[in-house]
Amino acid sequence: MAGVAVAIVGVGLGVASAAEAVPTVNCPGVRINVAVPAQAQAEVQSNLQLLNTQINEANTRLKNTVGQGGPAFIQNAILGPLADKRFATINRMETAIGRNAAKPDLNAEGLKTCSLNQGGGASAAQPTAVPTAAAGGATGGNAAAGVGVISCPQVAVNVAVPESAADEVRRNLELLNTQISESNTRLKNTVGQGGAAFVQNAILGPLASKRFATINRIETAIGRRAAKPNLNAEGLQTCKVITSGTAQAQGTQINVANAAALAASAGKISCPAVKVNVAIPAQAAAEVQRNLELLNTQIAESQKRLETSVGQGGAAFVQNAILGPLASKRFATINRIETAIGRNAAKPNLNAEGLQTCTVVK
Repeated sequence: MAGVAVAIVGVGLGVASAAEAVPTVNCPGVRINVAVPAQAQAEVQSNLQLLNTQINEANTRLKNTVGQGGPAFIQNAILGPLADKRFATINRMETAIGRNAAKPDLNAEGLKTCSLNQGGGASAAQPTAVPTAAAGGATGGNAAAGVGVISCPQVAVNVAVPESAADEVRRNLELLNTQISESNTRLKNTVGQGGAAFVQNAILGPLASKRFATINRIETAIGRRAAKPNLNAEGLQTCKVITSGTAQAQGTQINVANAAALAASAGKISCPAVKVNVAIPAQAAAEVQRNLELLNTQIAESQKRLETSVGQGGAAFVQNAILGPLASKRFATINRIETAIGRNAAKPNLNAEGLQTCTVVK
């Protein structure tokens, strides 16, 4: 029994000696030499910790595969795959930082390769502290703070806005401020992304297109109820980035036209009276009365159209869209009165041609 015990102790000593000779990996430290934006700090730290995990896994593999494979086993099965993992991990950190600041070059190609501590011993740990934007001076968060703000020219609604268009005009003026705010957020969150033209192509250009459409909508909203103004959408669409001073918010105050005053400015439709200067047979009296009342209805409808379309169209709008159609309706109505009387008596000439035309009196 004593001999067996001695043999076991001897084997144990042999294993311990072999373990001491197992090499460990020796990897260069990855130094984050830029300030890391707050949005990227957790991801960068996670990847720094992953570099340590990869080192520990490689050391475990070295220990568990002592004597396996040929002379190139460690390079091909452990150090090579470790280099690939490290390259990908360092790249991920560069990308994470680059989403919110200038993308750094952390030298993934030069730092991916690890060597062996042939005599064993502890591997150097990868530091996992992340330099914050505040500690980085002019980079990262401070750079974001100093990247500037978007300044846009004021859109002045220099005409009286009809009451019926006021809400729509205000909404679009407020939308101009929303567009500026969204673009400022994009500007801050994309510091360092893209090339020299990134801000123009990805932020200022799309903002100009949105502003042009919004200003056009304001013009159109006013133009449905009054003369369509030219608010200079082409000239006011373009914004710029300023790095000093304060950008002015878009004003949303408008001058709302009084509906009654606007209606009064339209004038009054004046039509010649239609005189039925003959005796009307009893059988035609009701029809004649209806058509005389219809003449008044036509005038009232045309007056309403006149008041609600102040400023619309060109110089001939009132004639072509209101007075012309009214004249056609009056001609037909007067003719119907003549015809109704003519069925039961001599058909009179009520002068439809001469009485069809109305005018606008201001």
